[in-house]
Amino acid sequence: MINLNNPKYYINRELSWLKFNSRVLAQSNIKKLPLLERLKFIAIYATNLDEFYMIRVAGLKQLFAARVVESGPDRLTPLQQLREIRAYLNKEKTELVNSYKEIVSKLKKEGLFITEYDELDANLQKKADEYFFEHLFPIVIPIAVDSTHPFPHLNNLSFALAVKLTDKDNKTETKYGMVRISRVLPRFVQVDDSHYIPVESLVTKHIESLFPGFVAESIASFRVTRNADIVIEEEEADDFMEILEQGLKLRKKGAFVRLEISKGADEDIIEFLNSHLKIFPRDIYEYDIPLNLGTLWQIVGNQHFAHLTIEPYKPKLLPPFEENSSVFEAIENGESILIHPYESFEPVTKLIQSASKDPKTLSIRMTLYRVEKNSPIISALIDAANNGIQVTVMVELKARFDEENNLVWAKSLEKAGAHVVYGISGLKVHAKITQVIRKVDNKLKFYIHLATGNYNGATAKIYSDVSFFTSREEIVTDSTTFFHILTGFAKKQRLKYLSMSPTQIKPKLLSMINAEIAHKEKGRIILKANSLVDQDVIKALYKASMAGVKCDLIIRGICCLKPGIKGVSENINVISIVGKYLEHARIYYFEHAPIKMYISSADLMPRNLERRIELMTPIEDERLSRTLREILDLQLADNELSWKLYEDEIYRKITRKSGEKEINSHEILETFINKMYKSFYKIRAKKEANLAKKFTREG
Repeated sequence: MINLNNPKYYINRELSWLKFNSRVLAQSNIKKLPLLERLKFIAIYATNLDEFYMIRVAGLKQLFAARVVESGPDRLTPLQQLREIRAYLNKEKTELVNSYKEIVSKLKKEGLFITEYDELDANLQKKADEYFFEHLFPIVIPIAVDSTHPFPHLNNLSFALAVKLTDKDNKTETKYGMVRISRVLPRFVQVDDSHYIPVESLVTKHIESLFPGFVAESIASFRVTRNADIVIEEEEADDFMEILEQGLKLRKKGAFVRLEISKGADEDIIEFLNSHLKIFPRDIYEYDIPLNLGTLWQIVGNQHFAHLTIEPYKPKLLPPFEENSSVFEAIENGESILIHPYESFEPVTKLIQSASKDPKTLSIRMTLYRVEKNSPIISALIDAANNGIQVTVMVELKARFDEENNLVWAKSLEKAGAHVVYGISGLKVHAKITQVIRKVDNKLKFYIHLATGNYNGATAKIYSDVSFFTSREEIVTDSTTFFHILTGFAKKQRLKYLSMSPTQIKPKLLSMINAEIAHKEKGRIILKANSLVDQDVIKALYKASMAGVKCDLIIRGICCLKPGIKGVSENINVISIVGKYLEHARIYYFEHAPIKMYISSADLMPRNLERRIELMTPIEDERLSRTLREILDLQLADNELSWKLYEDEIYRKITRKSGEKEINSHEILETFINKMYKSFYKIRAKKEANLAKKFTREG
């Protein structure tokens, strides 16, 4: 009998994530993409890696310090994982550097320069010098470090220059200092429309004006990464906001976990820095390209070179949510789904805005996990509360890296008179749901929105997600129960139609996987998610494969399941789609289930299934279910953006066979929605023209 607990059947979570980020970096090497589009993927890669070190590597270091031996089904120790991560990143660093240099070289041919101060002509150097003294000199902070000047506090992701100096009058005396470069300053100084220089290049040129009377013997730019994970000891609910605010302050003091420094830095400077930072030597990474590549968005956004990016797609409004239509009537007339970002997020915003202004609205309830900074949804909720509507909002203050933003919104909502719930003790609320209640003709009418993604109009333009609108009685009842659970005391409360984690989603998924096993070779499972980590789900899928069930998994990021193992996972196919849009939707399909199709806020990870409040929604309407199945089938057929995972744990790009038609799921969905949009408004214009003629004749 096969032991499915054997660690050889599992891929390490952290190494799987690194491979996902490698697929992001690989986008920067796709020659047919416009150059700034390629540069954008380097920015995304770098930002992703920052978060990985702040959270995942920092966590492994804490486990190692606590002498934890094993931390996952793959049985790798924290120390083994740290060693593999460092080896992987050191190897990948070459690819990152080569890709960046190639793109920068090709940008020069297009007239866009990312260069050093010394490579500018005399006229541009003069302009750069003027910029330094007008904009940088008053803001940058020269810092002496000696017995009377302590080493300064460095916030997470601080960027600075370390300087080794000698006194002009006493050249035998060496001193060390640094120049703090504030985040309020641009990462790249734009000298004119087409020339950018890294800010450190300009500061370096004028370093002696910041330390008058001293000569700079050597200079190195550097950047530090701290442990940014907040551990909150949840106490009284009244104290939660204060506890979180204290946690955010502590984040700024987390242990240093990484040092990035310019290549060829003086060994004395490295020793000076690390005598204070105490970073493990193998977590010091040297680069001969600019540090902090996540800031390349500044250059990607240069409108003078918009032709070097992909033309942005404008999300479309389609029936029943076309322009000037009533969102309430649309929901009353039947269930609908929106496929973002191809279809506009506007109907979601419109639901809240319309409800906030409607005198028939009695109540608006919703959960908020991540919202944009100038959120029209929050503004509408504040207006609703000011208008006397009962507003109840679950603002998840523990949404990582959005804590401060959510604190601000929570206080604004409370000030307006909304009832704000800050979270559930011990659990993050990650579910995406809105309930609007109106009183029409002396009856209560309910309007429900459920989604796989956040209430964030900005990310809805680049994340692929599913929105679902309904007034189905079973969902109305469950939504009311759900909000009562969030706002009140509820022990062992369960939903009847929807499934809620941490008690219902995982058992439901395992039950449906096991039900497919009974159908053996006729069984079919398709799971689309961001991540697959949960061991129980993986073991269930292995058993399904062993019974002959065909399992197709569209897992964008982490996948700990190992496909293609003889006798274990031969019937499991795993692909990852990486392209223009971030695949974020969770869609689960089971061929023989009473209701075949589900959407969810929950990924297939222990944290989502066991430690968060999530929702999984059945899509019973055959038309909507068929649409979602067609999207799944399209993505499974994608031969342009797909990477296939093999038994050796390597992802390989799917390549087209000779004569095979290109299938790019992102482009096909854009084209399809565009055609529907044009067709609808063409037909409507024709009808309006015919009506106008009719009225003219009868006039």
